[in-house]
Amino acid sequence: MPDLLYFVICGAGVGLAVGLTGVGGGSLMTPLLIFSGIPTKVAIGTDLLYAAATKGGALLSHQRQKSIKWKVVFLLLSGSIPASLLTSAALRYLISADANYSAALELALGIMLLLTSIVVVFKSRIRAEAAEPSPHNQWLHKHRGPIAVLAGVLLGVFVTLSSVGAGAFCTALLLTLYPRLPALNVIGTDIAHAVPLTLVAGMGHLWNDNISWSLLAGLLIGSLPAVHLGAKLAARIPNHLLQRFLAFILFGIGLKFVFIS
Repeated sequence: MPDLLYFVICGAGVGLAVGLTGVGGGSLMTPLLIFSGIPTKVAIGTDLLYAAATKGGALLSHQRQKSIKWKVVFLLLSGSIPASLLTSAALRYLISADANYSAALELALGIMLLLTSIVVVFKSRIRAEAAEPSPHNQWLHKHRGPIAVLAGVLLGVFVTLSSVGAGAFCTALLLTLYPRLPALNVIGTDIAHAVPLTLVAGMGHLWNDNISWSLLAGLLIGSLPAVHLGAKLAARIPNHLLQRFLAFILFGIGLKFVFIS
């Protein structure tokens, strides 16, 4: 029971931060769990199922609003789902069952946290520069279909290994390849890709015995009401400053995982 209460508190804290700032839950939750003593692979695997569950409701909402560009989603999924499945298979069959591969997972986590912090700070600039009529951008826009598939492959690998990136990295990609896409469509398309990817990646970790159901239950109990509370408070708080503050924290944590772990 004390452990469950602690997990509920963790879920509530991260849910509140997500509601206030919109910064992805995985980038906050996974480091918190690892620093709390949860084994790295269990923290990552459980957080993936947590992400799929918490974003499922948002997916339905965006579908009702018709704010999802499904053609783009399927391009991303055609790369990310096979890559996630292959990554899970590699963890099961190419690595000994008693091997400790936490260092590799934490390196992937650190890289994705660094990328997330950069995207949070420079999101508006990324969109503005992608909209400039330069030869480089014209080439990107002309080949954005294959680029989306290739980026999906990278997302499939890194999200499975770190539980981070399905939101921030995908958002940066969409802003770069589709700079004229309205913000609501960017969010809806990102979520529509993140839900199946995190679910498949989470099931891959379940296959590898990296899930704690009590941890998952506690996180969901705490986070679901806290996200709604944070969203209500966000209108009264300058979340732009909070986003930059969280980005600074994520950048520091990312450096820790990349260079110290």
